[in-house]
Amino acid sequence: MKPDELSPVAQDYLKVIWSRTEWGAEPMTTGDIAQRFGTSAANVTETLKRLDAQGLVTRVPYKPVELTDAGAQCAIAMVRRHRLLETYLVEALGYGWDEVHDEAERLEHAVSDTFITRIDAVLGHPAADPHGDPIPDADHRWVHPEDATTLADVPGPGRYRVLVVSDADPEVLRAAREHGLTPGVEVDVESGAGARTRVRVPGAAGSEVGRDLAEGMLVLPLG
Repeated sequence: MKPDELSPVAQDYLKVIWSRTEWGAEPMTTGDIAQRFGTSAANVTETLKRLDAQGLVTRVPYKPVELTDAGAQCAIAMVRRHRLLETYLVEALGYGWDEVHDEAERLEHAVSDTFITRIDAVLGHPAADPHGDPIPDADHRWVHPEDATTLADVPGPGRYRVLVVSDADPEVLRAAREHGLTPGVEVDVESGAGARTRVRVPGAAGSEVGRDLAEGMLVLPLG
């Protein structure tokens, strides 16, 4: 089954369920999904029943929802669409990285696979979107570093490279930009594990990063 054969709601559910575990978080429950979409658990259950009947998810009472292989492939295809669209909006149309998430959410349901393939080619087959999230290739392959952690969870002082900044909240993205914390930048973490994390970008003064930003940023240890 291809994403274009699914409703926008089904596309969103599969993408969100897959994205939740992309970096190792616990799978979503019905309650998690209801909270994410601002709807009732009953509505979520009905949608999951339809996805189950289509062979896209596996539902077990009182257990988190799991994608089938077919569901995961549809989800990854939607993630690929979303991240390529975000990249195109930034690189070709001049959008800010804090402006593209909602725009891509709307566009991803309307574009065709051919359109996405051509955007990918025009952009030179980028490996990551503007926020650092890996873009699955046409064969749904991508690379995730195994030792990535959130800035909030770094074990102690040291040097790290910013890998991903979450695009879920534009305020987090704007704060990251203000601190110079963008994908690829190396930072020295001077203190952490608290309400605020003190970091220093080499060549700049140190600054304190709030909890929301620290939790919304993935970093890789260096050295």
